[in-house]
Amino acid sequence: MPISPPTEQGRASRERIVQAAAQLVAEQGATATSLDDVIAATHASKSQLYHYFGDKHGLIAAVVDYQSAAVLGFQARMLAAVDSWEGLERWADAMVELFERQGSRGGCPVGTLAAALADTDEPLRELLSDAFRTWRHAISGALARLRDNQLLANDADIDELTTSMLAAIQGGLLLGKTTRDSTQLRIALGGAIARLRACAPPPPPARRAATRRA
Repeated sequence: MPISPPTEQGRASRERIVQAAAQLVAEQGATATSLDDVIAATHASKSQLYHYFGDKHGLIAAVVDYQSAAVLGFQARMLAAVDSWEGLERWADAMVELFERQGSRGGCPVGTLAAALADTDEPLRELLSDAFRTWRHAISGALARLRDNQLLANDADIDELTTSMLAAIQGGLLLGKTTRDSTQLRIALGGAIARLRACAPPPPPARRAATRRA
């Protein structure tokens, strides 16, 4: 049964193993990554792995937690600052810049794990579903602030728009990593933002009249 090490040294050792396993899973896939691969990469003993994680399933669950925390931490920080169209554009630019720094490789770690595991492992599917639920909450919070600031109409469907935005992220990253072209992500996010802008409330009558005269 996996444990949380009681000492700082033990926690550091476990974290080092999880980081190495996450890298191997990203490169080889969860199925192809064996405990022996992780042992070779970390010089840990097999008894350590069983002590910390119980078995390979426990190790992969730790990788899911690790990757989810990394992705969602970045998203939460960026999306918490979104309360205007400019803030939303900055978030989208940051997504593209991060992807470019990675050489347009890897895609979304959470999405990649979901594609590999969701159909074959119910407990891991639930972990990944929780991760996406947290991500949705961060996006919907940003969209709610846009609505509160009268940038989205009061009747805008936040849940639907959140799904559209999250789908644009996942689709854009998938297309980007297969083409090695970050433009695919930029286009996907731009399309999602354009859809949001189309949900802006109409200008007040005086402004509409001035616009027609102009």
